[in-house]
Amino acid sequence: MNLEQLRGFVEVARLGHFTRASESLHLAQPSLSRQISTLERELGAELFHRARGHIALTAAGEALLPRAQRMLAEAEAIRDEMGELAGLRRGRVRLGAPPTLCISLVAEAISAFHAAHPGVDLHLDESGSRLLVDQLAVGAVDIALITESTGPPPSGFSLTRMPLLTEELVVVSAASQPPVAITPAIGLEHLATLPLIALDETYELRATTDAAFRSAGITPNHVLEGAEMDAVLRFVERGVGVAVVPAMVLFDQPALRSVRLTHPMMRRTVSLAHRADVTPAVAVAAMRDVILTTAADYARRDPAITSLLD
Repeated sequence: MNLEQLRGFVEVARLGHFTRASESLHLAQPSLSRQISTLERELGAELFHRARGHIALTAAGEALLPRAQRMLAEAEAIRDEMGELAGLRRGRVRLGAPPTLCISLVAEAISAFHAAHPGVDLHLDESGSRLLVDQLAVGAVDIALITESTGPPPSGFSLTRMPLLTEELVVVSAASQPPVAITPAIGLEHLATLPLIALDETYELRATTDAAFRSAGITPNHVLEGAEMDAVLRFVERGVGVAVVPAMVLFDQPALRSVRLTHPMMRRTVSLAHRADVTPAVAVAAMRDVILTTAADYARRDPAITSLLD
C-alpha cells in the first residue's frame, strides 16, 4: 500500500467515477484501475461495488476512507513541514562560543542570520572552549566556535574542525586617556609597568598571558583580577587600567584604543567545530555559512586578524 494508491482510492470515492477520477489525477484510467485493484489485493477486500455508470463504496471501502484521508493529510503536513525546514522558515540552531567571541563575531553572525531567517529558533551556549567540546560530544550543541589551544575531544568522539582565522592579542586602553596609544606596538616589559586588568582564570587568554610573563621572568602590575570580558572592557574604558584581549573584541568599541603586542607576539586560532559523525541540518549549515562570511569580513577589516579560509 502506498500514497498513490490511497490518493486514487480517495478520489474515486469522492467522484464516484473512475474516468472523472483519472482526469482529476491526470492519470490514465487503466493505470488508476490497476492501482485500485492492487490495493484491494493487498488489503484482501473489495473497496468498491462496480456497476455500469455507478461506483459505490463497500463496507471495507467505507472503513478505509477516513483512514486514507487522514494518512494523506498527514503526508501533506509532513511535506509542508519538511519544506519549511528546507526553506529555513523553521528550524533550530544550537551554537556554542566562548565569551570573547560572543561580543564580536557571534553577535554579528547571529544578527545577520536572524534577519535572514527569523523563523529559526536560536540557542546560544556561552562557555569556554573545553566545555564546548564536551557539549558537542553529548549533542547539546550543533556547532561551536573553539580556540586552537583546546585539548583533544573525549574518547570515542570524532570532531571536525574548520580553522576560520587567527587573531593577535592586543593591548587595549581608554580612548580618553590612552597610555599606550602613542606607540604602534608594545612589549611585555613595557606592559608590565602599566596597571593591568586581568581576566578570570577560567579564560584561556589569561593562562596564555600569565605563561608569557612567567617565561620572560616578569611580574605584571595587576590592579584588578577575575573579571569577565564585558566587565574588563568597561573597566578599561573608565581608565582603571589596560588589558590584553583578542583583536576582534575591539570592533565597534569607539571608547577604546589598542596597540599590537610584540616581544612576544601572541595569537589564537578560532575554528568552527561539529561532530564528524553528524550531518549538519539545513539551518545549522546556513548558520555555518553566515559565520564563515562574518569571519572573512573581520579579517578584511583588521590587519591583526588573518583569515584561514581559502
